Amino acid sequence: MSPDYDIVVVGGGLAGACAAALLARHAGIEPQRVALLAVERPAAEVAGAPPQLRVVAISRASERVLRAAGAWARLDQGRLCAYERMRVWHQAGVASGADALCFDAADIGEPNLGYIAENGALLRACIDSFRDAGGSLISAQLAAAAIGADHAALQCTDGRTLTARLLVGADGARSLVRDAARLTVRVHDYRQIAIVATVRTARAHQHTAWQRFLSTGPVALLPLFDASSSIVWSVDEAQAPELRDCSEAQFNQRLQAALDGVLGATALASERASFALRSIAADSYVAPRCALIGDAAHVIHPLAGQGANLGLLDAAALCEAVAGASAQREDPGAMRVLRGYERQRRTHNLLMDAAMSAFRSGFGAGAGDGPAAWLLDRALGIVNRSGMLKRAFARQALGMAGELPRLARVAV
Repeated sequence: MSPDYDIVVVGGGLAGACAAALLARHAGIEPQRVALLAVERPAAEVAGAPPQLRVVAISRASERVLRAAGAWARLDQGRLCAYERMRVWHQAGVASGADALCFDAADIGEPNLGYIAENGALLRACIDSFRDAGGSLISAQLAAAAIGADHAALQCTDGRTLTARLLVGADGARSLVRDAARLTVRVHDYRQIAIVATVRTARAHQHTAWQRFLSTGPVALLPLFDASSSIVWSVDEAQAPELRDCSEAQFNQRLQAALDGVLGATALASERASFALRSIAADSYVAPRCALIGDAAHVIHPLAGQGANLGLLDAAALCEAVAGASAQREDPGAMRVLRGYERQRRTHNLLMDAAMSAFRSGFGAGAGDGPAAWLLDRALGIVNRSGMLKRAFARQALGMAGELPRLARVAV
């Protein structure tokens, strides 16, 4: 008996929703044969609403992927904020000093380095694009999955059963799909907590992403469309409860000090949220009839804001592999097809994970006083004075470094 679907994507997060939209539009499969298993579609934003608490940095490569998915045109462009510069400095120096790293989109002939976008808006745009393309949106949650020789069988929490030739696990760091496929992971706990919030600053954000490395972890300011900023403040576990629970006045004062007053006085404009920081790396992204994307395959430290971008590149690479198989009339769940996807993405993601861990360890360990701090501070200055190195950093920020799927390289 033929499976219900060619592909079922499990997980309505950004990687899963984008993958479903791409597969319905570009994989050479009848759109109705692609299903997305997602609990609910994000509600539309009320006009004039403040920025959502959860935002993501979208690189140029990811923008192209979202355009190909039919999602970018559906976004309210007025609620996107382009960032044109990045300024990174070490606790041992100052943001305006010669040893801070600053690169500008204008230096490489680009209008910007990317956009800060609201996660909910991106999700809604991807899901709407998927539905409009003719994909099958199933409002249910996965309860269990069994993977056989010719199909994967899914049991939903509402009692429904589904079968597919290819099961895509986009169901997050605690992936049920990954467990069902018996794919193992390596986990490194950073013993840190990231605190996120929206803040107002006395001085304008200047369409610049700011980041300072402290001994307890990096703190970042990301520009938002309404002149406010989103913060991501990574701190040691012991420090986190006090920062989460202290008064607004105390938090504002401590945040301003952590940022060295780079934008003047800060004031909370939202609630505070937090999440634990860890690195997760699947030992393999694929098994017969199964592929992992996004957080189900990898989770990295957020200090460079690359987690969402890696998931979107996974989605594009998987779509590319399936489209190639479809053109050759191959089974999308065949291991030869899935191995091609894994070869393109796993090494890239592991290198990014290693780089983020090295930055976090190196700059955190030397963020106090003494020779180590002096050397790390000078390292940023050396990069800042090298045109070649700065261009390399800028290309990395744009998401244009390394091997990329075609949908990330070519504007569609």
